[in-house]
Amino acid sequence: MATKRSPSIPAYKRKRARKGGIIRFVLKLILWFFLITIGLVVVYRFVPPPITATMVGDLVAGRGVDKDWMGLNEMDRDMVRAAIGAEDSKFCAHNGFDWDAIQDAAKRNASGGRIRGGSTISQQTAKNVFLWQGGGYFRKGMEAYFTFLIETIWGKRRIMEVYLNVAETGIGTYGANAGSMRYFGHDASAMSGTEAARIAAVLPLPKKRGAIAPKGFTRRYGNSIAARIGVVGRDGLDACVYKSTAAPPQKAPPKVSKPTVVPGDEYETATPPPPEETVDTTAINEVAADPLAPSAPSSDQPDVLLPPPPPPETTVEEAPVEPEPGNQAG
Repeated sequence: MATKRSPSIPAYKRKRARKGGIIRFVLKLILWFFLITIGLVVVYRFVPPPITATMVGDLVAGRGVDKDWMGLNEMDRDMVRAAIGAEDSKFCAHNGFDWDAIQDAAKRNASGGRIRGGSTISQQTAKNVFLWQGGGYFRKGMEAYFTFLIETIWGKRRIMEVYLNVAETGIGTYGANAGSMRYFGHDASAMSGTEAARIAAVLPLPKKRGAIAPKGFTRRYGNSIAARIGVVGRDGLDACVYKSTAAPPQKAPPKVSKPTVVPGDEYETATPPPPEETVDTTAINEVAADPLAPSAPSSDQPDVLLPPPPPPETTVEEAPVEPEPGNQAG
């Protein structure tokens, strides 16, 4: 009995089937990507992020991780104002992207020199929580995607709360509360303006700022941020953070016997390593050129009017008195 042979599938149909399978696989990957990333953002809207890529790096390097979550209903308001004054004065006005700062950074980068960023607090939070440190167009694109998600799902208050709890405040130290315990011996529920400003001074480069700065740069930059805290409060630049919830009552920081260590001092060495190419050292170089000059705010930060320096003292030289002829010795 002769076997019945099935008709063979034409080559063009087999090719079309393989192509269709690849397209379906890619579409499934895209769907799973959106489901996972949006799901994570929704979960972290209510749950503190347990770990970040930067924390994993510190654990692998043997530095450990010190963190202690504190909500904004407890954290001193000056810490929020210091972060806005130092990092993103338009935090309550933009939708996650400061286009003026981005355009200004692009112009400066095109003119040569070190790469400058125009990242907002929202962008930094997206990077710190969901991505890794470093540059590259792919990471910047992912950063923009997560920034859009957290601005849409979290809102300003949650963004600030997560930022102040996952940002590095020292080697192996994460969050303003852990930083306050490390440097000042008390938690972040009651901080002076100076303490909040000094922690904000190391937020952008906690592992490098002290090493590439001249001695005392963090202290001088912190003094500049401390002046901006009043500007942020006066102009209501932190109003979106406390829009639906009252700010915690202002409390004086407790007296502690622990000696105060200025954030950044423990990293400043006589032979610092060179900064990476992505590190902006403009402000540091300006302080190095004139160590006694106050650190000027950048273009996207509020201007602070400082009193003019006192005029230099002038000494008037007295003309020698000629003795009268009658008083001359004979």
